[in-house]
Amino acid sequence: MKRVLTKKLLPGMMLANDVFSYDSNIRLLDKGTVLSEKDIARLAFYSIIDVLIEENPVETKASQDVGNSGLTYSERLKQSEEFKEFKHDFEECAEKFEHTIGDILKGNKDLDLDEMISPIYSLLGKGRTAANIFDMLHNLRLYDDATYTHCVNVGLITNILAQWLKWSEPEIELATQAGLFHDIGKLMIPDSIITKPGQLTDSEYSIIKTHPQKGYEAMRPLAISNHVKNAALMHHERCDGTGYPLKLRGPQIDKYAKAVAIADVYDAMTSSRYYRGPLCPFIAISMFEDEGFQKYDAEMIFAFLHNIVNTYLLNTVRLNTGEIGEIIYINTSHLSRPTIKVGNDYVDLSKCPGVYIQEII
Repeated sequence: MKRVLTKKLLPGMMLANDVFSYDSNIRLLDKGTVLSEKDIARLAFYSIIDVLIEENPVETKASQDVGNSGLTYSERLKQSEEFKEFKHDFEECAEKFEHTIGDILKGNKDLDLDEMISPIYSLLGKGRTAANIFDMLHNLRLYDDATYTHCVNVGLITNILAQWLKWSEPEIELATQAGLFHDIGKLMIPDSIITKPGQLTDSEYSIIKTHPQKGYEAMRPLAISNHVKNAALMHHERCDGTGYPLKLRGPQIDKYAKAVAIADVYDAMTSSRYYRGPLCPFIAISMFEDEGFQKYDAEMIFAFLHNIVNTYLLNTVRLNTGEIGEIIYINTSHLSRPTIKVGNDYVDLSKCPGVYIQEII
């Protein structure tokens, strides 16, 4: 029996103890569970850093090589001038945001919102569609996520979600600001805790949970919308009352915080973390399908999921069977289980229990 980091878990390992969420309100997995990819994703979804296991991983089917079938969609994208331009603009945007936030934390209350938001709108412009943006972000996932890049990601995703919800232009701009500033409080948490690769202690986790209040307090003197300040305070609240720091329920949560919460969780799951690698977007979508309609605003999560899956049409994916294919059809009743063209065959994942998308390649 040994303790293993979540990011190093493999299907076939067996849990040596029951696993609960940090607040102990939810039993996530039982002792003796033989872990599947989805079980591992569930642990990552609840930010479980490590677990006790009893067995070494079993042998899994070797992944098939793309071979002579040519470059995948992702490989072609990374070689394109469009991607190189986006990557350059993204890194420049994150760097500018880092400098501005540094000034705010030093007590500078002069905030030029137009100057801060314009790089985000530059990333969203140049004829890029929502599908383009998510393709670009997915292919930047190899970077270890920093708070600054995470905030830029969430600003972009919240903007797109607000568009999908058909909010007005002023509302979309507020949503973008709310996403960009939501995690400012994380920068006031000791780096030794934020980047800790192992299990957090109860006291460390309690410190992490203070970041929404810290972010709200840092932003309170600024000439910025109360909705944006509320998003910093409330983005970890959940509609069923299981969130923090105030355990608010649906009607009590600012609508901009509700939108940011979805973008925040999606980006956190599909980005690298210090304790695990990025999760496949379809595993994140599956988690939202299983648990999201209780925890998140129903209209928002419905719009997000039904639109996000369509941004991945025609992407090349690897199934957990090792087979490689292309997403050609979205099953509206099982969004995380589309139809995949594998060679000359068509695999409807909604009719194939135990088969799922393991990776977008």
